[in-house]
Amino acid sequence: MQVTTCLHSCPLEPRSDRSIGRATDEDCSRCYDAAVQLRLPWTTPATGGRTIDAGGRTFPVQVVRHRGARRYVLRVTPTGTVRVTVPGRASIAGALAFASAQADWIVTEWTRRHTRGAWEDGTRVWYRGEQHALSCTRAEITCGASVVSRSDSDAPIRGLLQAAWRAEAAAELPGRCLALGAPHGLQPGRIQIRNQQSRWGSCSSRGSVALNWRLIQMPPDVADYVMLHELVHLEHPNHSSRFWRRVAAVCPGWRSAEHWLRVSGRDLL
Repeated sequence: MQVTTCLHSCPLEPRSDRSIGRATDEDCSRCYDAAVQLRLPWTTPATGGRTIDAGGRTFPVQVVRHRGARRYVLRVTPTGTVRVTVPGRASIAGALAFASAQADWIVTEWTRRHTRGAWEDGTRVWYRGEQHALSCTRAEITCGASVVSRSDSDAPIRGLLQAAWRAEAAAELPGRCLALGAPHGLQPGRIQIRNQQSRWGSCSSRGSVALNWRLIQMPPDVADYVMLHELVHLEHPNHSSRFWRRVAAVCPGWRSAEHWLRVSGRDLL
């Protein structure tokens, strides 16, 4: 079975969850198995009819037990399901009580997901590490150095730009990833560019690295960190202390890159 290391509660996952407890190196290693099961994109899960009310809205609740979980983790999926991951022996009632106690956060997260709005002239968008105000005419869209033609002036601006940037990512990121890994002897068997919604990258047990195309929107040093993080998983398929020491050796500025991801990463989704 192919196993994929993803970034669970570690810094490279776009943060749209809430949890109880503090992650340690041991926690990250134990969360590894749970992380590999994260399905992308989200599908509508079975909830067993469980719901909670928050902000005048009823949210279906899916409770997932995992033997390696050390804490309760709450997510709101794009379909509006509240997903609660709990330790293996936790009760359903406890999971529902935890979700109910986080009602305000659930409403805030749901609102954030559904009020981003369409991109239009003047919308500020990240591109290659800087936020630019979009300039839109009937003929083209400009975002910093990116200029995209509009053959159909009614086509969604966001979709046109993201399609262009995904093509840029596919052309640029694999070569950059190989160049970053070569001096450290970190060479993946395959590099894929994907449209991931819950992680910036992943590394499989077969040596395949997958990268989120949105790395093209990040500052170059942050994108480099994401790639190096995944390349180090070729040697350490976990988030152990040895893994983090290796990351620090190949990417001394990793902490500042993490900070950018925590503060600004959600703006890219």
